[in-house]
Amino acid sequence: MPGAGGGLRTYSRLLSLLKKAGSFAGLATATATTSAPLSAAAAPPMDELQTLKTPVCIIGSGPAAHTAAIYTSRAELKPILFEGWMANDIAPGGQLTTTSDVENFPGFPDGILGLDLMDRCRNQSLRFGTQILTETADSLIIATGAVAKKLNFSGSDQYWNRGISACAVCDGAAPIFRNKPLAVIGGGDSAMEEANFLTKYGSKVYIIHRRDAFRASKIMQGRALGNPKIEVVWNSVVEEAYGEGDRDLLGGLKVKNVVSGEVEDLKVNGLFFAIGHEPATKFLDGQLDLDSDGYVVTKPGTTLTSVRGVFAAGDVQDKKYRQAVTAAASGCMAALDAEHYLQEIGAQDGKSE
Repeated sequence: MPGAGGGLRTYSRLLSLLKKAGSFAGLATATATTSAPLSAAAAPPMDELQTLKTPVCIIGSGPAAHTAAIYTSRAELKPILFEGWMANDIAPGGQLTTTSDVENFPGFPDGILGLDLMDRCRNQSLRFGTQILTETADSLIIATGAVAKKLNFSGSDQYWNRGISACAVCDGAAPIFRNKPLAVIGGGDSAMEEANFLTKYGSKVYIIHRRDAFRASKIMQGRALGNPKIEVVWNSVVEEAYGEGDRDLLGGLKVKNVVSGEVEDLKVNGLFFAIGHEPATKFLDGQLDLDSDGYVVTKPGTTLTSVRGVFAAGDVQDKKYRQAVTAAASGCMAALDAEHYLQEIGAQDGKSE
């Protein structure tokens, strides 16, 4: 008997994020069908957008997937199952659809055709309320973004967006920071750059660093250390953020020297994390080439990735600019690259108009 897992093509593994997010926004490039037999697939209008929310999302179409669907359906968890269409050149139902008689599955003493077995499994999933979606795509645009790394300490959540930020370029010019003392946490090039940027608006900028030396490049260190409005707080970490008055805005920090153990009260009205970003690429699981920081590697000047037909746009592949407008621009690039790719494969398949 072939393996129990119903395979999905490489693209479909990206849907594993749904397990974490618990929701799904239907892709315009997807073909969806519910409660249909294996041989049929009804496509919704291309401009129709579905938003689906479920406690359980199942990706697969073999015995494992459908057994999970049956159990979760009977538990009234209302699962959604993505079964794929000709994923890895195999029809929904997985590897069993490629075999004839299955003689080692309990309950069928005379054996059963693999396709018939999977039809029964699918119908049983549908009987208990599983919503089954058949999806396929000829191209894929990855635009899952990146998340700024944050530090957790007392008050860090309370004053987030109330004086604490992770983007000086985005927020530094806000009125609450103008002509006020500000602080940056970090020791790399980003921290040096953000500190220098903030001197345009703040009255003074502290760089808080947990070590006695920066890891930033010498040229970036020189710019920061040579700026009269910047002061470095070495060997220190933030232990607490507190407010000022009744406006519920950041008013200061409790900063601990990790060498002496002394705690200093640092009056600042803004704190900016500059300790890096984490691109949302863990779900790719090595299917695309990533750089040492986890960003998707694209061909310079394009959004092409290491896998033909897969494109990347936005912060998931941009560690330098990380701005909304640059993300939007690369999204446009990805759309055009995908369009050209689809025209190319259409011409190769004799499908061009």
